[in-house]
Amino acid sequence: MQDVQIRHDWSIEEIKEIYNTPLLELVFRAASIHRQTQDTAEVQVCTLLSIKTGGCSEDCSYCPQAARYNTDIKVHGLLKKEEVLAYAQKAKEAGSTRFCMGAAWREVRDNRDFDRVLDMVKGVNELGMEVCTTLGMLTEEQAQKLADAGLYAYNHNLDTSSEYYESIITTRTYDDRLRTLDNVRKAGVSVCCGGIIGLGESHEDRIGMLHTLSNMPTHPDSVPINALTRVKGTPLEHMPKVAFWDMVRMIATTRIVIPKAMVRLSAGRAEMSISEQALCFMAGANSIFTGEKLLTTDNPSFEEDHMMFELLGLKPREAFKDQPVEAETLN
Repeated sequence: MQDVQIRHDWSIEEIKEIYNTPLLELVFRAASIHRQTQDTAEVQVCTLLSIKTGGCSEDCSYCPQAARYNTDIKVHGLLKKEEVLAYAQKAKEAGSTRFCMGAAWREVRDNRDFDRVLDMVKGVNELGMEVCTTLGMLTEEQAQKLADAGLYAYNHNLDTSSEYYESIITTRTYDDRLRTLDNVRKAGVSVCCGGIIGLGESHEDRIGMLHTLSNMPTHPDSVPINALTRVKGTPLEHMPKVAFWDMVRMIATTRIVIPKAMVRLSAGRAEMSISEQALCFMAGANSIFTGEKLLTTDNPSFEEDHMMFELLGLKPREAFKDQPVEAETLN
């Protein structure tokens, strides 16, 4: 078995060669690397709750929460802390170890709503769960406030390659996203950053996004791989369904170039059979969202996932389990 090198100097050509490896060989290679870096029987179980839904000023072409699109999303303001903590407790009892809170904001503002979110972070942290938020753009000072409140991770996806990005979003730049990630790192908060496939991007764009992620000075601790959820009323509602094999290829390539990340099988999982999900785990996925909703779209229930874990011999990863410190070579 070969040593696994943690690299930050991947070339586009190298990632392209991996991505285009014959599928069974690609899955085998990714599975081998996964076994050298992590316990393959463990899957991080996360629950995502929309704490403020709809009315967003952004124009993300895939998102039903953008105010400019006519979707069936029910807009609601920021939830009360008690509601959020009750949902978090339910998720914990069902086996989740990470609780993620999403607010449909373009950016965090220093106001009463942010103070309320900080209070929610403190409350969920006191439940013994890893706390993650996705709130839009952050300043360094705001990231530090979240860290001080007990935030464990912050999600801020790149979505796609820098070259294709403006075809999907025009209300913030790629550099805006990278700047927020830098602010999160400076605060000592774990970075959760991935993307979406099925936006109309090319295979080269998928490779380009992985190139950006894998060449960051510190790799993201979590990399969500999402398949586009086509929502009526959004500009991308008529896009074709993402081919399952494209998800497997993307997960396996991510596992190879970012070996120690939690690779999250995210949006799109509701349309997969258990056997399809099993192949994604074989290819290197080791994190899922569970619970009936993924922000505003359908997701497998706690009960369905319990049955799948039992069938596949999987177990939830413990909260706050230390990630190995990056080294040049793992034996």
